[in-house]
Amino acid sequence: MASSVERAGAGRVFLFTVLVGSAAALTATGPHDAAAQAPSIGQAVQQAQVGGMSIGFNIPAQPLAQALTLFGRQSGLQIAVNAAAIAGKSTGGVTGVMSAESALQQLLAGSGVTYRFTSPTSVTVAAPGPDASGALQLDPVQVQGAFPVPPQAMIDNLPPPYAGGQVATGGQLGLLGNRSVMDTPFNQTNYTAKKAQDQQAKTVKDLLIDDPSVRSMRSDNTVGGDQVSIRGFPVDSVGFSYGGLYGILPSSSPMVELAERVEVLKGPSAMLNGMPPNGYIGGTINIVPKRAPDEPLTQATANYISAGQVGGHIDFARRFGADNEIGVRFNGVFRAGQTELQYNSDQRALAVLGLDFRGEGVRLSADLGYQNQYVVGTVPYLDLAAGVPLPWAPNARNNPTAQPWGYNQRKDLFGVARAEVDLAENVTAYAALGAHDNRYLALFSNSTTITSVDGTATAGPPLNLSNYTTYFTADAGVRALVRTGPIDHQLALTATTYSQTGGLGFAFDAPFATNIYAPTQIARPNIATPSSNKTSNQTLSSIGFADTLSAADKRIQLTVGVRLQQVQATNFNITSGAATSFYDQSALSPSVALVFKPWQNVSIYGNFIQGLQQGAIADATYANVGEVFPPFKSTQFEAGVKVDWGKFTTTASVFQISQPSLIAVPGPLLPTLTMAGEQRNQGLELNFFGEPTEGVRLLGGLMLLSPVLAKTPGGTTDGWIAPFSPTVQMNIAGEWDLPFVPGLTVNGRVVYTGSQYIDTTWPRRSLPEWTRFDLGLRYAFENPGAKGKSLVARLNVENVLDANYWAGGSPSALYLGLPRTFRLSLTADF
Repeated sequence: MASSVERAGAGRVFLFTVLVGSAAALTATGPHDAAAQAPSIGQAVQQAQVGGMSIGFNIPAQPLAQALTLFGRQSGLQIAVNAAAIAGKSTGGVTGVMSAESALQQLLAGSGVTYRFTSPTSVTVAAPGPDASGALQLDPVQVQGAFPVPPQAMIDNLPPPYAGGQVATGGQLGLLGNRSVMDTPFNQTNYTAKKAQDQQAKTVKDLLIDDPSVRSMRSDNTVGGDQVSIRGFPVDSVGFSYGGLYGILPSSSPMVELAERVEVLKGPSAMLNGMPPNGYIGGTINIVPKRAPDEPLTQATANYISAGQVGGHIDFARRFGADNEIGVRFNGVFRAGQTELQYNSDQRALAVLGLDFRGEGVRLSADLGYQNQYVVGTVPYLDLAAGVPLPWAPNARNNPTAQPWGYNQRKDLFGVARAEVDLAENVTAYAALGAHDNRYLALFSNSTTITSVDGTATAGPPLNLSNYTTYFTADAGVRALVRTGPIDHQLALTATTYSQTGGLGFAFDAPFATNIYAPTQIARPNIATPSSNKTSNQTLSSIGFADTLSAADKRIQLTVGVRLQQVQATNFNITSGAATSFYDQSALSPSVALVFKPWQNVSIYGNFIQGLQQGAIADATYANVGEVFPPFKSTQFEAGVKVDWGKFTTTASVFQISQPSLIAVPGPLLPTLTMAGEQRNQGLELNFFGEPTEGVRLLGGLMLLSPVLAKTPGGTTDGWIAPFSPTVQMNIAGEWDLPFVPGLTVNGRVVYTGSQYIDTTWPRRSLPEWTRFDLGLRYAFENPGAKGKSLVARLNVENVLDANYWAGGSPSALYLGLPRTFRLSLTADF
């Protein structure tokens, strides 16, 4: 059973939704008179309210819409309402200690409005009998303050958390807008800020540890940015989006405190999101910015991470105006100190200011941020020379072959502004504009190549590097809900642009001999820091359109869409600045997806969708020199079934992603570059999340993957398993609120990754399978310095057994699993 402090906090976080239902929707679900509902409603309310006990209500006489808003806040229930049913109605209010059922009955007394519980924590308010208004059946939306937010809107329309609070009931689906999990014809999981806080995650990548389809591909504090694989394909942090916009987030390692939600959409998504930077096809990771809630928020967290990192986090939010129109939220983080790795220290700072305005038919928002990271003792990549057997994994604490003088510094300044205008009740126009400046300085030995099974290696030449990247991104569009006869349409039209300009400067020293078990230390090299010169520019522009047709009370939903994507890229000589190559091609990418609900809590779905990657230009080493290849199209077919058991949701899906590639076909003089290669990833995913029983939360699943090289040069490796693609990945995470110690929660996690091949040479070399165990405690109690507020202490231990293992990698880079790490924090609400 959850502690009283946590439950009371949940009650303060109110998500009030409005459902404008059609007559068919109301009659299909069968609302009844309130008195006739009493027996079943009494059972549902008993589960929904705090500990099944009575609640204190203080709701004065006022318009019914505002009264229901207060009722939702004070009861902790999610309220859905037919807007037409309560229009112009008032209530005498309710005051006193009573059950949520009794309070709701008093609020509705004499209004002619009835209610029904659709789940233990959700209630629908509607007029009895058929709705004669002929209004469309729309998805649930929020009422923020005095201003309703239509379902097609995005600002201030955050889907509520699911049972257990670790994931949300829905998320953003690109140009389609927000969709509930059961109405999403894809496999998507939407992680909450609460999960990030309870897990004590440092970065967005950390938060994804419980997703079986996701694996990290780089260690923390390496020379490169955060990178994960999704469904066996890499996705770099440059490809993460911020509120649907690419290029805004910190480029290398975005800190998780800036996120209200982290949404993971598995598989390619060109029609939904357009082509991402660098053309990642494994999936899309979208970060939803934080917004000021209706209730004032003042929260401070102090934290410690072994071996010597200490830090703090301030989360402050207020709303201003007679109707809470203006919201301000600030998140500030600073953390610094020695990590568990030798020589390695990590200093990070983050400041993010979120602003929003909500008015009648207009919503505005802005997010301004700065992140600075300074790493000493940078972790180098480890590579394995051809033909060398894989040595035993060294102790990661020794930070093999790192130099104490190695460092990298990353500075990111970013901002985005958004606007939405309701042209009509069912039509919303929107626009967003963002910019980001990234600066990177580093001095390190980039990688170490292992040349013998005894650990003998050659460290790469020390490198002094300076780099800049600037980003500009924007999108605009319209979302509308219309009806044609018995068919409802959710229409979406969007236009996007993304521009990235990069510059680079570097200078080398000489490589040196070392050993991963007994590293060689060398003096800091005297290399002047070079200036950065422009090296590349890429522009991605697109126009997308989609229509979701639904019928039979949304039990059948067919989505069809298409996106026209243009890719322009120019490379420049680093010394002269002259353009050396130019690419300008476009591609049309269609998609079809279907959701069928034989029952309201069961969704059977399928989709066909593509991913896009920039094509290539054949150079002088090929017979077809100068040939320009159009953007590569990867294709996904997926089918699955989702079941919402009330407070626990399960998903089973099967998929196939086919990724084309260029191969060289031998010729009489020179080979010819052709689009004839292919990798085909086929998989089965089983996912679960929620609270199957009171006080017990589960999250995780299983992915079985068959990543096959289908078309290779000369067919020499056809049918081989692709490198760095484990065929089995399993994650099981759980929490249990101890009933005999109120406020105390224990948690644990098991992460299993099967063996994975390193390359495509014979005999094949592979990384062995590995299993990691994590444990933790959380204790919530009343803050003695702030009556009615909470204190939450958290302790998490990762890699409890302190195992040494090769965790994974990518071409030319292997990485080690992190050693046992302790995370401790104390969060206070004021």
